[in-house]
Amino acid sequence: MRLWRRNIQLRVVVSTLLLSLAVVLVLGVVVVGQVRNGLLEAKRQTAQSQAEGGFAVAEDLAVDADERGDTGTGQAVDTSTWLNNIVEQLASGGQGVYYVVALSSDLSPLFGSDESPAPPRGTRSMGDIEAAESVSPEMREAVDRHSATHRQYGTVVRENGETEAALIIGKRLPDNEGNQYQLYYLFPFTQEEKSLSLVTGTLATAGLFLVALLGAIAWLVVRQVVTPVRMAARIAERLAAGRLQERMKVSGEDDIARLGESFNKMARNLQTQIQQLEELSRMQRRFVSDVSHELRTPLTTVRMAADLIHEARGDFEPATARSAELLLSQLDRFESLLADLLEISRFDAGAAHLEAEPTDLRDVVHRVVEGAEPLAERKGGRLVVRGDGTPVVAEVDPRRIERVLRNLVVNAIEHGEGRDVVVRLAAGRDGQAVAIAVRDYGIGLRPGEAERVFNRFWRADPARARTTGGTGLGLSIAMEDARLHGGLLEAWGEPGGGAQFRLTLPCTVGGRPRRSPLPLEPDDSQARRALRAGAVAAAR
Repeated sequence: MRLWRRNIQLRVVVSTLLLSLAVVLVLGVVVVGQVRNGLLEAKRQTAQSQAEGGFAVAEDLAVDADERGDTGTGQAVDTSTWLNNIVEQLASGGQGVYYVVALSSDLSPLFGSDESPAPPRGTRSMGDIEAAESVSPEMREAVDRHSATHRQYGTVVRENGETEAALIIGKRLPDNEGNQYQLYYLFPFTQEEKSLSLVTGTLATAGLFLVALLGAIAWLVVRQVVTPVRMAARIAERLAAGRLQERMKVSGEDDIARLGESFNKMARNLQTQIQQLEELSRMQRRFVSDVSHELRTPLTTVRMAADLIHEARGDFEPATARSAELLLSQLDRFESLLADLLEISRFDAGAAHLEAEPTDLRDVVHRVVEGAEPLAERKGGRLVVRGDGTPVVAEVDPRRIERVLRNLVVNAIEHGEGRDVVVRLAAGRDGQAVAIAVRDYGIGLRPGEAERVFNRFWRADPARARTTGGTGLGLSIAMEDARLHGGLLEAWGEPGGGAQFRLTLPCTVGGRPRRSPLPLEPDDSQARRALRAGAVAAAR
């Protein structure tokens, strides 16, 4: 089935063979039927003419014998001998073509005259056939009822038990003494069956040859079209793998050649565009990295001056003291942004390294929660940790995981509308993965925002004021940290129902978790959805 789905050449060839076979079968049946009907009609006409001539001869011989007997000019012949002579005379010209049979009639059951002491009873025939079994009782009754000629398709039974289809023509006639008897011509279909078999064999051989020829033609034609397409698919796969110098071999000037030229032109343009984008990306990364490094020296100087001004703010006027506090807070935010930019540049340059060690994630979670509790209290909510009753151990970089959790927890507090934030931990039963989920009950996420929330500098509500001084890069850095561990960071949310971020990590470095120990959609959201569905159903 996989080969059938992937190989268009196989499908076309097999479909052509099946359709050709169906057409040949239909044409063969029609032709054989026409030939059969033609042979039967010719046989019927020939047999009818032959039988009518034989019946006329038998009638003439009976009249001549009766006249010779009445006038005394001829020697009287008994009925048995006369019938034998009639059958022998009529059958002499049709050896192998037809048989002649004389049977008794119920109208005159005895062959021969009444004066015969033992008149013969039964049949007269020439050849090795069972005359009485070859003629059906129904036909014999019909011949006795009507003196006209009767015709029927039947079976000739031979003495050795073999049977053969035949056309039987019979008529009731008077013998030399005026008694009634039945005379039959049996025309077997031996020659017709041989002719029909020859035609059928010829058609079958020609049909098979035609089907094979059509299959070969279809294979050759489709191969000429499919081969360049397969080549283009292989080249496209190599281009997708980064081998941008690959090109198709073009020969000729037909449609396939023009397709190859267009493909190569597209590949060249893509290579140029990708090279330009890569160069632009390198310049951008170098610019960000250089600017970030260059800013650290003046920023350090500004920091020292700001610290001095902040410490002496008590001697300033209220407006100047407030300016010193704002200057220090904005410097903190600027330093955080600069650190995030440097971290992003490391990820872009592939210079980020993992310093993994066996770590109980409960300790990391508790450190993050303790650091974020003052912010949660100012917001009016609490931080709740669940699932920390059993160890949750994995080989991770504690610094990076703590940074990921800090971003998730702070974002949850920021968007939690003063409600509690729940942090859950779990370890997989198969020992392959661990997970940490951060759940808030705030504004939530609209459809489609769960994928965009990890984009750099993306905000769900640009008009919403930040109170924690975020840089807009925290979730992007968290996603890169998760990927560096071989894990996955996912988001779920619904408008007004809050959001949940789930971090899934392998227990060992280099592992790939198949499934997360925690669900992405929290259980309380599913329960509320079920309650709403029940309420709607009850209202209806």
